[in-house]
Amino acid sequence: MSATSYAFVAHVPVRWSDMDAFGHINHARMVTLMEEARIEWLLSAGEEYAPLIKSAMIVHVEIRYQAQLRHEDSPIEVGMWITKHRSVDFTIGYDIRAAGDTGRPACVASTQMAVVDIENHRLRRLTDVEKQHLTAWGSAG
Repeated sequence: MSATSYAFVAHVPVRWSDMDAFGHINHARMVTLMEEARIEWLLSAGEEYAPLIKSAMIVHVEIRYQAQLRHEDSPIEVGMWITKHRSVDFTIGYDIRAAGDTGRPACVASTQMAVVDIENHRLRRLTDVEKQHLTAWGSAG
């Protein structure tokens, strides 16, 4: 995986507890590993984007498995980019591979994130600055 092919690449360690009885990463744990990668990426944006980071909530997760990932594949490489953004939400794309694998991703996933006004408990619109930042993160290769 080339770091320049994605807006951000995270290297996430796989814990023994992430495995299921069949020896591969459990589905629920894959969602957690994606979350760890996403948080690392969003925190890398800096303080000026703190409102976006602190107000984003997941509204939809989709994962398509194309191969197994196991503990020995640690750390997994998670390439991420923004696939689209609209007035109140954005979608993050993920290509997830074993460490050092340059072939087809083991998992292809996405999370749709809505931004909320935390104090008023309702959706809010993305600011122009946030939209510009999301657009800059829109490359996957």
